[in-house]
Amino acid sequence: MAIYLTKESKVLVQGMTGAEGMKHTRRMIASGTNVVGGVNPRKAGRTVDFDDRAVPVFGSVAEGVEATGADTTVVFVPPAFARAAVVEAADARIPLAVVITEGIPVHDAVAFHAYARRQGTRVIGPNCPGLITPGQSNAGIIPADITKPGRIGLVSKSGTLTYQLMYELRDIGFSTCVGIGGDPVIGTTHIDCLTAFENDPDTDLVVLIGEIGGDAEERAATHIRAHVTKPVVAYIAGFTAPEGKTMGHAGAIVSGSSGTAQAKKEALEAVGVRVGSTPTETARLVLDRLADRERDGQ
Repeated sequence: MAIYLTKESKVLVQGMTGAEGMKHTRRMIASGTNVVGGVNPRKAGRTVDFDDRAVPVFGSVAEGVEATGADTTVVFVPPAFARAAVVEAADARIPLAVVITEGIPVHDAVAFHAYARRQGTRVIGPNCPGLITPGQSNAGIIPADITKPGRIGLVSKSGTLTYQLMYELRDIGFSTCVGIGGDPVIGTTHIDCLTAFENDPDTDLVVLIGEIGGDAEERAATHIRAHVTKPVVAYIAGFTAPEGKTMGHAGAIVSGSSGTAQAKKEALEAVGVRVGSTPTETARLVLDRLADRERDGQ
């Protein structure tokens, strides 16, 4: 099994005919993703060739869903058009929208998240690498060749740290890896993914990657205490970040004692989560926890 994305997922790409959309659609198809169409109202009716595969272009998400049964869309449109793109996907009642675009104004993100939630569309992102279920499907920009199918679940605010932990644990493999994005307002949270992984019979352990800013990791710790029975290992980026300075992601800003890496580490460790000081140490902690499970016969 997996969470959110499987080999059965039928994927549309909004912005497929742009430079980034073309490049990553080709990579998604090469990794086994069932890309059933692109969306561009100015190029509707055409097809785009990706190696040995011709992918149709539709004038809207609704047309693509009607023609193909698509249940997932990946959004590569520029920031100014992202709100309209997500609203369009939600109006088509598509279950999953993966928003890769960065630089989306916060008020636009707030608006489209609220609208998508009312329409029953789960949003992952924005400003995220997407998600991958290795060996099955890849919706976004995550490199497919750095890991293999396995039984670890990964949820991360950071794209590059997602890649690094996938590579560090490539010999073990992953059920699903979800890059939720580092903007102040995101559609799918650590808690959402922890809940999904807890309910996934093919996930044995969860890796949680957080960073400075906000209180998402502290809230995740509270959720873990009450609702998660599987082992969780974490890494928090930003221990040396200066106070009051945005570091990388728009949401990664520390004010006083709020949102510090140390506070997040302490909250997670208080509920039994092992927290690594580096990505490599985090990978070693994962191996230790898996060994503990094996010794306990789990």
